[in-house]
Amino acid sequence: MYFKKILLAIALIGLFILGYFAYYVYNVMFVPNTAFNNAEAFIYIKSGANYDSVRQDLEPLLKDISTFDALAKRKKYISNIKSGKYRITKGMTNNDIINSIRSKNIPVNVSFNNQNSIALLAGRISKQIEADSMSLLKAMNDKDFLEKNAFTKETVLAMYLPNSYDFFWNTNAEKFRNRILKEYKRFWDKAKLEKASKIGLSPIQVMILASVVHEESKQKSEQPRIAGVYINRLKNKWPLQADPTLKFAAYQLPKYKNTVIKRVLNSHKEIDSPYNTYKNLGLPPGLIAMPDLSAVNAVLNFEKHDYFYFAASVTKPGYHKFAKTLSQHNQNARAYQRYLSQEGIRK
Repeated sequence: MYFKKILLAIALIGLFILGYFAYYVYNVMFVPNTAFNNAEAFIYIKSGANYDSVRQDLEPLLKDISTFDALAKRKKYISNIKSGKYRITKGMTNNDIINSIRSKNIPVNVSFNNQNSIALLAGRISKQIEADSMSLLKAMNDKDFLEKNAFTKETVLAMYLPNSYDFFWNTNAEKFRNRILKEYKRFWDKAKLEKASKIGLSPIQVMILASVVHEESKQKSEQPRIAGVYINRLKNKWPLQADPTLKFAAYQLPKYKNTVIKRVLNSHKEIDSPYNTYKNLGLPPGLIAMPDLSAVNAVLNFEKHDYFYFAASVTKPGYHKFAKTLSQHNQNARAYQRYLSQEGIRK
């Protein structure tokens, strides 16, 4: 009788232990463990991160970090950290969270435009992916990469077509650069290459001219007409005489650092620079800005006409008045210069 009581007691203790263990396992694996009120939260895991750093980022998001630790150890996540951006949704269990941050790296949308230098572009991109601006700048200006792909430091901006692209957040600098090169080559398909060839320009020359067109006008409707003016000048071996190239040349000089040129003066036309298209025939040696795709397409599909001149419009700000003769252009230009003077814009 006594022996039976001992067996019964052991059985009850075993059931209690088993029940507690089952409850513990259930609590660890299947009970919601999120502590935030939003519908979702995101965690960014850096390349080379260890479990301690991941745990530190997770702790404010979880009700009970200790149960997460137990399951992470059990599922061997502690020694198998994957970098990237991961989503945690409200009500997730520890098991759900581990499955998410182990295998569901989600892409980020990387976008850029109006970054008128490689340095500015590197800074913009570094705010959107893991790679920092210094590593991006180094990869973008890598001498071997530039030579292999027929770019120079003056023309490499042509490769970075302003758009939106999907990347994994943990993309490094070289992978970012190489992916953009593929996008650039994809953009320059057979049809676009044929159009450029008919104009007598290489893809990089199209991008250089597009940068000038873009700086002349942000109005998509008149960009093809402006492109047509410049192509008329190139074909007739005229200098481009593009004011935005003078501004670009000026901004390279210490005198004009941290200034904004609102009025192009005759003194600017005397600047000794290969970007001075009043003094030098042909295109400048590199891009003066990052052109929008509308400006690139404007060059490839330029308007065929007999205009050789244009000046900013007084009556329609942001647009231009076009002329076929110098006398007509001088009239338009004088009207705009008078407007600048009336507005007190001297330089």
